[in-house]
Amino acid sequence: MGTISGKVWHFGDNIDTDLIIAARYLNTSDPKELAKHVMEDKDPEFVNKVKMGDIIVAGENFGCGSSREHAPIALKAAGVSAVVAKSFARIFYRNAFNTGLPIFELAETDTIKEGDTIAISMESGEVKNGAKTYKFTPIPPFMQELIGCGGLMNYAKKEIMK
Repeated sequence: MGTISGKVWHFGDNIDTDLIIAARYLNTSDPKELAKHVMEDKDPEFVNKVKMGDIIVAGENFGCGSSREHAPIALKAAGVSAVVAKSFARIFYRNAFNTGLPIFELAETDTIKEGDTIAISMESGEVKNGAKTYKFTPIPPFMQELIGCGGLMNYAKKEIMK
């Protein structure tokens, strides 16, 4: 899968799925439409600032709240290439991998600042921020393959075509 690198957008603890994509926009599942409203209630200008390949870094319990696949889909469609957080809500964790959004648990997210450029290696389990290197538990190969395929549905299609 290689290295994911991008500019950091930093958020705190308990970023719930309503903050990622508000319920008022759930009348569509079109990724492009959802992307227009990602993080709108947390930072109304986020959608205008985020660029393809940027990375969200957050605190504890990212993706808590309701179980909606719209949240990782909206992030991915807005250009977010990965999310690094101290911890993730379990259902968001699963939905992120199912939709092909790479996520990583890292205890030291407070030391990564908004505007930093970080590089993430899924294989080695490292996040590099300038001269600093942080370690996380590497993602299992199967889950890396899910992400490499763009999510569970694409993985399943690939397996069926074998």
